[in-house]
Amino acid sequence: MSTAAATSHLTRLLVMVPYLQAHPGVSAATAARDLGTTSKQIMDDLNQLWMCGLPGYSPGDLIDLSFTEESIEVTFSAGIDHPLRLTAAEAAPLLIALRALIDTAGVVDTGAARTAIAKIEAAMGPSSGSGITAPKDAGPAESDAVVVVRAAVRDKRALRLRYYSASRDAVTDRIVDPVRLQVVEGNGYLEAWCRDSDGIRLFRFDRIDEAVVLDEPATPPPGTDDSAALGLFESDPALPSALIEIDPDVIWVMEYYLIEPADPDAVPDSTKPLLATMTYGSAEWLTRFIASFGGKIRVLDNPDVSTAISDRAAAALAMYLQEPSDSL
Repeated sequence: MSTAAATSHLTRLLVMVPYLQAHPGVSAATAARDLGTTSKQIMDDLNQLWMCGLPGYSPGDLIDLSFTEESIEVTFSAGIDHPLRLTAAEAAPLLIALRALIDTAGVVDTGAARTAIAKIEAAMGPSSGSGITAPKDAGPAESDAVVVVRAAVRDKRALRLRYYSASRDAVTDRIVDPVRLQVVEGNGYLEAWCRDSDGIRLFRFDRIDEAVVLDEPATPPPGTDDSAALGLFESDPALPSALIEIDPDVIWVMEYYLIEPADPDAVPDSTKPLLATMTYGSAEWLTRFIASFGGKIRVLDNPDVSTAISDRAAAALAMYLQEPSDSL
């Protein structure tokens, strides 16, 4: 066993006894989930803990346990009654993560997160030297819809959403089965099984206009896991795409729409336009979208859209140049 593995194993053994005391009768499967290991490893650890205890190592000095895979109880802890304290180096990442979650509306109960921060800081003490200052504001306000979404995830209830799709420029009503909340690049999302699309989707919090909890449990299909979520930001393969050219000063648009670099390996150049592929819902929407950037984004492979954009620009210019009929 490597040094790192041995350290991890020892840490888990030291944490396990106070954990089991706080959860009498817990199953091996639940303990494995909470402690980040397998049921088999939990059973192996329990057999090893039986051999640990106070100096003397007689039967009355060793940790005593009563356990099966269905139920585990500690009958003598040998003094290991409290969890290990966090070091400053261990606590700092937790504090940073909690504060990042507070700054993302809707992902966590901000009151609970602040309570956790206070407990961690109290455990670290004033001399910990973490150098992390707690924010004084309460974080971004949650919309009513986000509060409903978070409650539905907690209670495992299905939802009806009214949602704005930026790529389709349309508001749609959907029935979804919540899976979890996620933070992606600083934005909060609901990951859910969309019954209308028959697949896993991400719904960005600030695009949820309305959320209603339904009187039925959330029932995402069996086997729904993280691998399905990897494609949430990928476009629907049934949707069309266009090759576009984006000027450097509007490159930010890629953060808000389904746009990916045409060459993922290309080195970004802030002085040159970027070739990219954009997924869109309809030619009419794409025409309006491209036209709204006044020539800073150009379609390269769709003549019909390019013509429609030129026609819109020409019509707008003609209206601008047209003299009022009652001019003097």
